[in-house]
Amino acid sequence: MAVSDPEWAEVPHLVPARMVNEFAYCKRLFHLEWVQQLWADNEFTVNGRWQHRVVDQPSGSVPAADDPDAEIRRATSVSLSSDRLGLVAKADLLEGRDGAVVPVEVKRGRARGAEEPVALPEQVQLCVIALLLRDAGYRCEEGVVYFAESKQRVTLRFDDDLVATTLQLLLELRQVASDPEPPEPTDDVRKCNGCSLAGICMPDEVAFLHRKRVEPPRRLIAADDAARPMYVTEPGSHVRKDGGRLEVTKHREPIASTRLIDVSQLCIYGNVQVSTQLIRELMAREIPVMWFSGAGWFQGITEGLPGKNVELRRRQYRLADAGSLEIARSMIEGKIRNSRTILRRNTRARDRDVLESLRRLASKASKAADVAQLLGYEGTAARLYFGQFPTMRRGPESLPGGVFSMAGRNRRPPTDPINCLLSYCYSLLVKDCVATLRSLGFDPYLGFLHRPRFGRPALALDLAEELRPVIAESVVLTVVNNGEVRPSHFVVKAGGVSLTPDGRRAVLAAHERRMETEIAHPIFEYKATWRRIIEVQARLLAALLMGEIDSYPPMIVR
Repeated sequence: MAVSDPEWAEVPHLVPARMVNEFAYCKRLFHLEWVQQLWADNEFTVNGRWQHRVVDQPSGSVPAADDPDAEIRRATSVSLSSDRLGLVAKADLLEGRDGAVVPVEVKRGRARGAEEPVALPEQVQLCVIALLLRDAGYRCEEGVVYFAESKQRVTLRFDDDLVATTLQLLLELRQVASDPEPPEPTDDVRKCNGCSLAGICMPDEVAFLHRKRVEPPRRLIAADDAARPMYVTEPGSHVRKDGGRLEVTKHREPIASTRLIDVSQLCIYGNVQVSTQLIRELMAREIPVMWFSGAGWFQGITEGLPGKNVELRRRQYRLADAGSLEIARSMIEGKIRNSRTILRRNTRARDRDVLESLRRLASKASKAADVAQLLGYEGTAARLYFGQFPTMRRGPESLPGGVFSMAGRNRRPPTDPINCLLSYCYSLLVKDCVATLRSLGFDPYLGFLHRPRFGRPALALDLAEELRPVIAESVVLTVVNNGEVRPSHFVVKAGGVSLTPDGRRAVLAAHERRMETEIAHPIFEYKATWRRIIEVQARLLAALLMGEIDSYPPMIVR
């Protein structure tokens, strides 16, 4: 089929040689990278860029193919394209040899073995460059793959079979690219080991939920990201970039300093100045700046361009308009069951009637006929749960503003210390959910349970529902029962209770400890931190919207 046919109108005309390589390796990987524009680094991709550092610098010259007096000697980082072939490439190195051009591709590893030293993906990538050179009028009969680890050059002949294989893969590539839904995970699970997109692709998890794998999924990504949120709470301080570091000063005196590669979010509280140079650098690194009021209310986010996964947002909008009761039911069921678990683990006076009622309400929520009925079950469960919340307290009863009311939650402003702590911890959790959802390409302001309202991140609130008891409320119980917050950490004004700066810092420290706590995922069984669990749940939601799994599995602790 010609590349100009109307069927391919939505597929870019020029296909990069690297994408042909990815397609030959794994069709799903190709779709995630090229169609959905998703990317993640790992040690292998970073090392690969390092090995390419010399050939990525343009050098040398490439005279026209019809110039009889000119010859290519050595040229690096040479751009090639052909409208006729529908291909584009950047050759690492071109060498002249006996009137012919020899493309050289640099690969970070070592040759595979004597029988087939160069794998098929590398063969077709090099063949694409050869086809582009031939289309431009150059003679090109063979190429070289240079393996940086073993410092070995392997010569590859461009015979008719390899050319035919490459052109056939290009045709299949365009067919796959025209489908907005990615291919199923590969059956060759060895390909997933070391893949930088394994945490995005989630091949084992998708196959497991589809009952195509019996054994529990492997943990193909780290239990937690090495980078951490950085909180700047000191009023009047200044945050700036100094080389590869983030520096915090006040009156030109240093307060804190950390490497930019160790920062996952920059969280700013109150009147803190952030330099434009730092903001631009953070946007380039896809590190969000989260803005809070001095009192700790989450107010906004600064980041670079939105996620490129447009198809995910299109499906999110369509599903939100059509109604998504099934997702909402799963999230509320998870919230009620997790609330029951927290109550069972921590209460001093177990009320079996309340626990049984919560169990029944969770079951009813999973079968609710409509959103109104679902919210009714959720409201009843919240009233029962928060009515028992004081029984989980082991801290002093004399916190300012009174003890936690048996009437349950109150807010805006909270009228007692426990509600003050709950509101603050909910704000931190929602902040983390917003950052995660935006990084995946979601619109965090259009949800499936919470109605869209000006300034309210509805989808982040949806995702936070099942996590509130096990993250936010767990943090509140920890700081109260361990004495990490004291009466001096609260201020009472006009009947409202708020945290002092020292109180907020104590809660922030407890929140980060909780986010770094490892647990076994109840479905997949591997261990991950709560920070990573939020990402896993968001990616499962994305997989549902993209048609890869049939239902959203809530995170329910045992």
